[in-house]
Amino acid sequence: MNSQTEPVRQSGPQTGLDAGAWATAVEMYDRRYTFVAVGPRTREDWLHDVAAVMRGETTDPRSWRTIDPDEGEEERSDDPAYPFVAPPVDEAGSAKWRGRLREIPRSAVVRLLVLLATIDLDVSRDPRLPEQLAEMEEHAGVILTRFPDEARFFTNTWGGVAAPDFYQQISSCSPLSQYAWDLGLLWVSDEEVGLIWSFDPR
Repeated sequence: MNSQTEPVRQSGPQTGLDAGAWATAVEMYDRRYTFVAVGPRTREDWLHDVAAVMRGETTDPRSWRTIDPDEGEEERSDDPAYPFVAPPVDEAGSAKWRGRLREIPRSAVVRLLVLLATIDLDVSRDPRLPEQLAEMEEHAGVILTRFPDEARFFTNTWGGVAAPDFYQQISSCSPLSQYAWDLGLLWVSDEEVGLIWSFDPR
């Protein structure tokens, strides 16, 4: 696999993206422990909206498919945000939570979305690749078209270089869940906030 980050062909919402295309694209996350949900952006401080998505207090503004593998589980009765550790509301706690995130460029998002669908959260160790890589990149490209040009993208890992390449092995993360290892994409636009987050409970 080429380790250089390739330019992303999509540069914003495209015609043809609809509920069916979105549902087909996010199907690649059915094969692992991944949370996929979008909520409305209601405040300048989008962290409150992210917390609402984690707690299941919102619905997708477009009524498109979500994926919540813990829906209905017993842990939710005690903690609506499970398995996430939801952002604290106080200023100090909020700053600490934000410190776990790194902003990434749009050009890195497709590869991150593919990474989040791999079996061990490691592109190099997924036995389905490279045979299914093109298909997974196509699905990731469809997902990317939901995000308008002004959207900002965050993750909880970083490759230590100016242009992160998520096809390289990830050696560290700042967990946002109750597990020791999780990786994800958080995006924020003027209208929406969303999470595609994968967990490794081992």
